[in-house]
Amino acid sequence: MTRTIVASASREIVIGFDQPFCVIGERINPTGRKKLAAEMIEGNFETVIRDALEQVAAGATMLDVNAGVTSVNPNETEPAHLVQTLEIVQNLVDVPLSIDSSVTAAIEAALKVAKGRPLINSVTGEEEKLEAILPLCRKYDVPVVAISNDETGISMDPDVRFAVAKKIVERAMDHGIKPEDVVVDPLVMPIGALGDAGRQVFQLLRRLRDELKVNTTCGLSNISFGLPHRHGINAGFIPMVIGAGMTSAIMNPCRPQEMEAVRAANVLNGTDANCANWIMTYRDHKPAEPGAAAAPVAPPPAAGGRRGGRAARAGAGARLE
Repeated sequence: MTRTIVASASREIVIGFDQPFCVIGERINPTGRKKLAAEMIEGNFETVIRDALEQVAAGATMLDVNAGVTSVNPNETEPAHLVQTLEIVQNLVDVPLSIDSSVTAAIEAALKVAKGRPLINSVTGEEEKLEAILPLCRKYDVPVVAISNDETGISMDPDVRFAVAKKIVERAMDHGIKPEDVVVDPLVMPIGALGDAGRQVFQLLRRLRDELKVNTTCGLSNISFGLPHRHGINAGFIPMVIGAGMTSAIMNPCRPQEMEAVRAANVLNGTDANCANWIMTYRDHKPAEPGAAAAPVAPPPAAGGRRGGRAARAGAGARLE
């Protein structure tokens, strides 16, 4: 059984087909958040701290950490920003982290100070990226997210995206990296722009699970980009991708509707033994009165276990809300 191990200084998490769905909190990302970017540039991490604590309290299994605050000389400026952000977050919460950057120097700088076993986010099928990122994965013995696009861009043909994923897995093996340490992102397209985007992802996920036997992830909210009431689409999408074989997603855990879908899928998929997490989370739940908003549900005490940078690298139309 494929198992990807990630860890903080004090906590180990397993991503796998027989494990609860891994929720990777997306909020620590200044892309599309001008206020957050300005704060981080000024050395103000109040929002970062709040987002980290809120996401873990809401049930995030991991946190994605991105510090791409400016496009001006990122090779010079981003390493220090990412290291500072990473150190603040990992000293604040005990969940594993995903180091999210398109700047190789920033990823390596963060790996030098990271505690435990973080996830690198990410590598693509582009030759330059493969030769820059895979040696770092080997050197620091960390898993990596593999995004299924290359020099030709994002193919609308699921078979081509599968071929790119297979290429990355094989190249990783050439570097001494086991397939279980490659978490493939099959690239979720907006359903409002591409009507068969859902079916494409389901098809890809089944092949990635059955043929490559790798764990998978995605930027979950890409599916609903441009549509009204996005969280309803996202919540419907979650159990379907889990059923098709997806084992993690970068998403906003502070959306109760979406986290409820994750927890329900864990129950139905048999990864919430005896429904224990569901019962602990919802045993005191009171349905909202007709016409009223549902009250937020308090998470269990020990729940759990980009998209900007990723979207920019993959060319996807994601944004944080």
